[in-house]
Amino acid sequence: MESSRSPLQGTYKPTTLQQLSYGPNSVKDNLLAALPKEDSRAFIVTGNSLATKTPLVKEVEELLGKERHAVTFSKIKQHAPVKELDEAVEVVLKAQGDHPIDTIISIGGGSPIDSAKAISFRVYEKTGHYLRHIAIPTTLSAAECTFGAGFTQPDGTKQAISQPGTLPTHVFYDPRFGAHTPPDLFISTGIRALDHAIELQYHPTATWMPCQLLALSAIKELFTFLPKYKQDPQNPDTITRLFLAAYASLGFLGSNIKGGLGLSHTLGYALGSPYGIPHGITSCLTLGHVVKLKARSSPATAAKIAEILPFIGTNTRSDDDVKDAEKVGDKILELVRQLGFKTTLTKKNVGRDQLDVIVERATGGLSKKEGISGEEREMVEGVRKLVEGLY
Repeated sequence: MESSRSPLQGTYKPTTLQQLSYGPNSVKDNLLAALPKEDSRAFIVTGNSLATKTPLVKEVEELLGKERHAVTFSKIKQHAPVKELDEAVEVVLKAQGDHPIDTIISIGGGSPIDSAKAISFRVYEKTGHYLRHIAIPTTLSAAECTFGAGFTQPDGTKQAISQPGTLPTHVFYDPRFGAHTPPDLFISTGIRALDHAIELQYHPTATWMPCQLLALSAIKELFTFLPKYKQDPQNPDTITRLFLAAYASLGFLGSNIKGGLGLSHTLGYALGSPYGIPHGITSCLTLGHVVKLKARSSPATAAKIAEILPFIGTNTRSDDDVKDAEKVGDKILELVRQLGFKTTLTKKNVGRDQLDVIVERATGGLSKKEGISGEEREMVEGVRKLVEGLY
């Protein structure tokens, strides 16, 4: 038994994370000690904007020094296109020689971090050795918390890998790195972190301790500090609190969880890379509505969602779990509106002619199958109605 709420029983298997450092100067004070050897060589993976429009990447290069810094690859784009990953792997392999690269440092949001995982895995396939992955996040996507990674095929669809050897062994939450992130990006990825924390509450194999319990604290922190960040996006304490909330939203998932996180995430993958919508924005679109749909899916799910209410400022519960769970969905939609991220698929230039395609992707092809059960048909219709409401 690995699920843990009902009955209250479970098994939590930690990941291979070795160190979490946070707060001002955490990168400067601790990065070199995270390298596997004194003569390690590091390959930096980042995006063009971070490399050219901020001093952050250059600071890391200077901290490493010429002997430890091998190459910086700054071509990573949104949703991690596979073409760039192939190019990066070739750069790593060509740079091996007598003094091989043994470390990969990702600087940025979900795309550079996922790309670093995919690059490490592909290097492993070629050499039999993973690169030590050190992550320096600049957003709240929490990609550094899992050993899963997604990248985009030429047709726009997402492909995933799940390899424990690609998980960052060291994570640095330095507010200086968050302070250079555009506020809209930082906030929207905060809703993505909220998406993780919410969907874990009704995930069938997420453990109560520590996964769901700490995710509840993440929900409270995100509801509290995202509005404060919007008012003052340079406050280092607020940035650090939000980084740690993002970690709590997904960092205690464990290595033994089974299946995807939930419907909001599945919809996010169906809407994200195929239509060029960042995953923070897909969560703004879907999460509140998914919660309201899940509230009506079963009494057990409604009860789990209703338990979130005290963590988002509503201490009084009614005797109706469905009503309380729907209120959680309304609170999420209100937070998204308050933060200025209420939007529609129409505004994101996704035509209504894509409805069937989106539903098919979000239901794993179930919408196209014949002879499905009544429960499956009800689920498909619920997803269809939800997507229609996003226009």
